[in-house]
Amino acid sequence: MKRMLMIATLATVGLSSAATAADTKEQSCAYQAAIVSAVQAARLDGVKEQKVSETILAGAPNWPEGYNAAIPIITPWVYEQARKDLKTKDFSAAWSELCLQQ
Repeated sequence: MKRMLMIATLATVGLSSAATAADTKEQSCAYQAAIVSAVQAARLDGVKEQKVSETILAGAPNWPEGYNAAIPIITPWVYEQARKDLKTKDFSAAWSELCLQQ
């Protein structure tokens, strides 16, 4: 959990201020949670870790372009989770909760 908190902080800080300037904290955390969900889905679909950004961006994501910078920050964390957990746990909800606590 401590590692997830660190990654959530890095993703929040790593986003360009232009991308998040107009967004509320709640909206920013929602966009980040959507990215976590997309990465989790990509892993469950068998996408190789190196191809995650490309695959997600090809699908016209539903967050502003500035948030794409979080994909390579979040991806390694999702890919190190146990596959059985990916099928049963909602990592995006956990991410959102931690993000809102920042």
